[in-house]
Order: sequence, then C-alpha cells, then structure tokens
Amino acid sequence: MLNLHVHYEKVIPVIVPVEDGLKSINFYIVKHGQSLSLIDAGMNNKACWDALISTLQKHGWSLTNLTEIILTHHHIDHIGLVNAIVAKHPIPVYASPISLPRLKRDQAFLEMRMEFYAKLYEEMGCGEVGKQRVAFLRKSIEENRNQAIEAAVHEITEKRLFQFDILEYPGHAPDQLAFYHRQQKSLFAGDLLIQHISSNALVEPDDFGNRLPTLSQHVQSLKRCNDLKLEVVYSGHGELIHQPYELIKKRLDGIEEKSERFLNMIQSGITTANELAQTYYKKRYSPLFQLVMSEIIGHLDYLEVKGKVEKVLVQGVWHYYAKQNK
Repeated sequence: MLNLHVHYEKVIPVIVPVEDGLKSINFYIVKHGQSLSLIDAGMNNKACWDALISTLQKHGWSLTNLTEIILTHHHIDHIGLVNAIVAKHPIPVYASPISLPRLKRDQAFLEMRMEFYAKLYEEMGCGEVGKQRVAFLRKSIEENRNQAIEAAVHEITEKRLFQFDILEYPGHAPDQLAFYHRQQKSLFAGDLLIQHISSNALVEPDDFGNRLPTLSQHVQSLKRCNDLKLEVVYSGHGELIHQPYELIKKRLDGIEEKSERFLNMIQSGITTANELAQTYYKKRYSPLFQLVMSEIIGHLDYLEVKGKVEKVLVQGVWHYYAKQNK
C-alpha cells in the first residue's frame, strides 16, 4: 500500500526499560495523515502492554486508533504484542516474506532449522554442549507453538510502504527490514544499529538449510546505511541515535579488529570454532553458547570470504588455518 503523505506528523517512542544489556525495548507509534502505524511490538508482557496503552492515552488515542503494525524482523522482542493487539483490534500486520515461516512457526521450517544447528554444532566441534542446545531447540518447538502470530501477515514486497522506503538490512536477522523516510532523514532500523552495544549477526539458515553469511551481510548492511542521509535512527534498544555515521564507523572498525584477534588466535594454533569460543569467551561460553558460537562462526566465515583463512574437514570437524600469502 502506497501512502503519498510526504511527511509524518510525529513519532512517539514506546520505551520499556529492561535490566539486561539491551537497556530497553523500543517500539514506535508513527502518526501520518489518517494513519497511526505501530513499528514493532515489543515483548509479550505486561510492561510492554501497559507502556503501549499509556503512551496512546497520553496522546489522546486508544488501541482502536492504530491502523497497522509494521515489523522490522521476527525476533521475540519485536513481535510480542502482535497477537494481543490484533485479538482486540484486527488490523493489518506487515513483514518481510522471509519472516513468514518464523512468525507462523512453520513446523517443517523449524525442524529444518533444528537439523541445521545439529549439523553446524557438530561440525564446529561443540560436542555435548552443542547437543544440549539442539535438545533445547527441539523442546522449544513444542513449548512455543502458541507464540505463532495468528493474524494474517501481509508480505512487504514493494520498495515503498506508506511514506517509507523499504530497505533490506540482513545480518542480525535474515528478514530484517528498515523503514527510511527521505524527507525527514530518519530510519526505523530494528537492531541494525544500537548506541551502547554492537548487534549480533546471528547464524541462521536460509529457507533451504544453507548457512547464511550473516556477518558479511551485517557489514554490507551497515555500509549501505552509511550511504543514507540520516539525522536520526530509531533503534530497537537503548537511545535514539542522532548523526549515526560515527557509530557506524565504530561498529565496522570493531568488526575488523575482532576478526584480526580471531585470526591471531588461529595463527597461534587454535583451529576449531569451539576452541576459539572457549578460549576467547571463557566463563561466558556456556551461558551465552548460542550468541558466542554465532559470533565465532560469523567471523570465521567472514575471514574465509576475505581470503584470510581456509578450512579442512577432519573427522567431521572443520579446522581453520591462516592462509599463507603468496
């Protein structure tokens, strides 16, 4: 749907503090013309629900004034209130086509994804810890069945929706979209860019079970974001980001620096992803296993793409070696 309003009238952040490293869960009410869009939908909890309702009331609105929900990506802290909102007030929900099997918790897709991680963790040398993580995923398929989005989801396939340019920014999530307003130089960017922490490029399969080059995608997304004319980025967590170019450079430089650290560790004789993870992250390895392994695997893929490492399969486990300059 194309809305020809040149400017939106106001953006009202709904910011819900949390006690973890994310600092807050952010979603946004955008008033444009006769429409009142909700960009992302927080967590499915009382704090986010109460914050949404009170923010609407503060501006003279109620839930029934919302006209649509637009999702940046499928992660649970961005879609949590969708079912509760639509159950009380049926409105369209828009998301990337790539989001659909994830939002709908498609059984075949989830089972494929579980098998993807089983093979991945085995080939990365994760042993028993990897098997435990896969067992957790297997159990969660059943336990989280009721978290599927029940509303019909409209696929965002056009380059514009309402007054926004639709930009694909995969990396953190394969389905991550950003909504760019040219005239107001603003970007609703999901988790592409966060002021106080770097976003994880989470290792994921594509629809066919092949590993996505998530860190390389994230780097390219940041670089493309850097080419926009921007005054503010509305982030999914933490503070709004004003004049984001310095932060983008910091994030890109940080990725290069970390890749070099991992390359140095490989040159010192550490050859598997699991050994790198245990050595680098130490006590954080077990409690943050999925995030840690995503970080390591993403950087190994990135180093391989850049021609700095090569890998050899030894007894079912990939070993990485620094490429010798010729």
